Amino acid sequence: MLIIGIAGGTGSGKTTVVNKIISLFRNDEVVLIPQDSYYKDSSHLPLEERLELNFDHPDSIDFKLLVQHLKDLKAGKAIEQPTYSYLTCTRNKETIHVEPCHVVIVEGILILGDAELRKQLNIKIFVDADADDRLGRVISRDILERGRTVDKVLERYHKTVKPMHLQFIEPTKRYADIIIPQGGHNQVAIDVVCDTIQRALAAR
Repeated sequence: MLIIGIAGGTGSGKTTVVNKIISLFRNDEVVLIPQDSYYKDSSHLPLEERLELNFDHPDSIDFKLLVQHLKDLKAGKAIEQPTYSYLTCTRNKETIHVEPCHVVIVEGILILGDAELRKQLNIKIFVDADADDRLGRVISRDILERGRTVDKVLERYHKTVKPMHLQFIEPTKRYADIIIPQGGHNQVAIDVVCDTIQRALAAR
């Protein structure tokens, strides 16, 4: 099993990179494990407090469960991946059944910041992008997918997203084996990553 970690700031283009990598394989050869599925459950908090949660801080992620699930997959055991709702800021009752396969991609802004998680990753990738480009994508996504207003998105960006990026995400770039500049638009870098993955699989 080859476990690939793909990190980078919010709106950096990680999803584009992930999709281009996944397109190389059959459905039964690759599985995606999103960091966002492992946000800690906050159902014990009032809705007003949940809506103000800092999703860009490492303490918001259940890294212990994520690491255990990767170890289970490596051991040939299926897992029940949690799911999370951004609308209610709680963990859903429904889970996703995941079987072990050849390639596991772990994707998320904070995944390179946890030492135990890094030990599980065979290839570590950081998707880099200019702050202005990331902000534009964050605005579009949060309005369309999370029902937020432009003012609310900008308030959250300056209050949490930007400072958390500088404190917890940008520094993890040093742990990456490969850095992809210009986000998902850098086809040359993505091709290099895909070739690296193919060679790593062929060597196993």
